Amino acid sequence: SSEAFGTFGFDIHHRYSDTVKQFLNIDGLPEEGTVDYYTAMAHRDHLFKGRLTTLHYSYIRVGTPAAFFLVALDTGTDLFWLPCDCPNCPRYYNRSDGSRFDLEIYSPSNSTTSKPLPCSSPICGPKRRCSVKDNACAYEILHNNASSSGILVDDVLHLGTDTNPQDPVDVAVTLGCGKNQTGDYLNRGGRNGVFGLGMDSISVPSILASKNITANSFSVCFVTDGRGRIEFGDKGSADQKTTPFNLENLNPTYNITVTQVAVGNNATTDLVFTAYFDSGYKYTYFTEPAYSFITNNFNSRITEKPYYSSSKDVFKYCYALSANQSTYIAPNLTLTMKGGNKFNVTAPTIEFNGEVIMCFFFFLWINSV
Repeated sequence: SSEAFGTFGFDIHHRYSDTVKQFLNIDGLPEEGTVDYYTAMAHRDHLFKGRLTTLHYSYIRVGTPAAFFLVALDTGTDLFWLPCDCPNCPRYYNRSDGSRFDLEIYSPSNSTTSKPLPCSSPICGPKRRCSVKDNACAYEILHNNASSSGILVDDVLHLGTDTNPQDPVDVAVTLGCGKNQTGDYLNRGGRNGVFGLGMDSISVPSILASKNITANSFSVCFVTDGRGRIEFGDKGSADQKTTPFNLENLNPTYNITVTQVAVGNNATTDLVFTAYFDSGYKYTYFTEPAYSFITNNFNSRITEKPYYSSSKDVFKYCYALSANQSTYIAPNLTLTMKGGNKFNVTAPTIEFNGEVIMCFFFFLWINSV
């Protein structure tokens, strides 16, 4: 069974972590955990709505000998692709301290384990065409204001076990050799490749499952210092709560259904809506009427004083705790999902310059920016 193989994965890094900031050459960012930090993240969500909004990255190794890439993780796309023999791809960038950082460019000719994917392969399928010039299956991704095109190749992805220390695990995957990139794939998060985590058969999680290397699942876990880990094949614990995905045949996504919302003992009776898990957003967004139901009921049940900040929209549902206050009472926010399982949302406490506040960071989703 797939469980016999265990779980394999790699570390992930937040966009504003020190690891990624030096790679993306981002300067002047607010310190994590400050008022300005949370404000910047909310502004970023709004600014890049509908664009390539990458929040998490991973250093990965591909090919033989192994080459290193810092790829953007994206649940909104399926294919794993790398800049490949492309004349217009960035080869380096200049850091703020004046030093130069060279970027890897994947090349099938430099990897002894790379081979083009034949057009007759089942993965090629009717959605892709054949490149006669390369005698390989071709691909093209159009993602809002970015695009990537090239051919598909098979090569080795180097993963690690979830043990400490990790044991290396090499798995054969199909990836895109991206010969032409435009838009945000050139000058933003996807400049060194994108690791698609979608549900299509071409995604790495699906490929690993189809080969019985792992179970058909993966987990993403975060810690507070901008690091985390993605594990392929992780099925969680036996007692964990679950809800099914709403699968669309043409374009399956991580879409779920919320059948009821409750704040304290006040629950909706006729409010059903769908929601997406999206790796590109920092916060949770609700549409009307769910947003007004949650915020009005939540706000009316809090006895602590509102937390005042110049960034009113970001901290609209934050409340200041007194200096000696060790506990507080907040109404339970419970989301009932399709299948009947209930998920409780906990209000986090955050300390800003010695001042402790309690916050629910959720916002109103407006379709037009």
